[in-house]
Amino acid sequence: MRQLTVSIDRFPIAGKFTIARGSRTEAVVVTATISEGGAVGHGECVPYPRYGETVEGVAAAIEAIRPRIEDGLTREALQSLMPAGAARNAVDCALWDLDAKRSGIRAHVTAGLTRWPPVTTAYTISLDSPEGMAEAAAKAAERPILKVKFGAPDGDIERIKAVRRAAPQATLIADANEGWTEANIEQHLSACAEAGYALVEQPLPAKEDGYLSRISRPVPILADESVHDRASLDRLVGLYDLVNIKLDKTGGLTEALALADAAEAKGFSIMIGCMVGTSLAMAPAMVLAPRSRFVDLDGPLLLAKDREPGLRYEGSIVYPPEPALWG
Repeated sequence: MRQLTVSIDRFPIAGKFTIARGSRTEAVVVTATISEGGAVGHGECVPYPRYGETVEGVAAAIEAIRPRIEDGLTREALQSLMPAGAARNAVDCALWDLDAKRSGIRAHVTAGLTRWPPVTTAYTISLDSPEGMAEAAAKAAERPILKVKFGAPDGDIERIKAVRRAAPQATLIADANEGWTEANIEQHLSACAEAGYALVEQPLPAKEDGYLSRISRPVPILADESVHDRASLDRLVGLYDLVNIKLDKTGGLTEALALADAAEAKGFSIMIGCMVGTSLAMAPAMVLAPRSRFVDLDGPLLLAKDREPGLRYEGSIVYPPEPALWG
């Protein structure tokens, strides 16, 4: 007989994590644990207010389907039972983990991977003053890829330049978190191109990104808030060059794999990304890392304390999870 446990867990962030929409000092996650026949599967999600989610609401949504889960709900049936989002992510990833524990077949094999190599993750530089961001970038300049948060009401061009000066060798990704406007986007894209940024992530609000079809785009553009699952993909053709797949948006690894297939078929490159969570949230996303042009799974690196056991990080190199963690 199956048993479901749902918990709300808190992990302090090292310092402060700041983007265009605000700052946080802790990661608050919802964990689903499903046990059956001596095997235990775990899944973690990060409820996100940008998408109308609360920690309490997500936990309640999982509790609401407790009878179905404990009755033997499959991953396939889950897809139509719950909408895409954080709640389904925690349950879906817990079911993947449970299946792996019960069968002895690692999750990446079930997902079609023959090899699961370590990969290089981006490392996030939070939004701050140009001087503060330059200082943070200088401290992280030995990391190969830096993902840099922008989207302040003013001063982003100075920030763009300051970070590049501080980390002259790093591959830089600009993430505006929907913070730029039709009035300033072309200036900001030009500044990113001149500073040698590799791409720009979600420069405009998702509801206003049609404007991207009417401007010159000297830097590849990555969709984040504009893409959730396969249903959101069609309208992005011609607006974006890459899509950021996050399991908390897709509602789990099952839909994330399907979204990756559909995105590649439409000519998009892929970034596998994350919210700020623990190694348990990153582990299932690692299944998509080998097929991604960029990997942004640095959540545990931003925490003061991670789960144990956690993923193994050596600098910016992240290794696939051991079975004791997930999958």
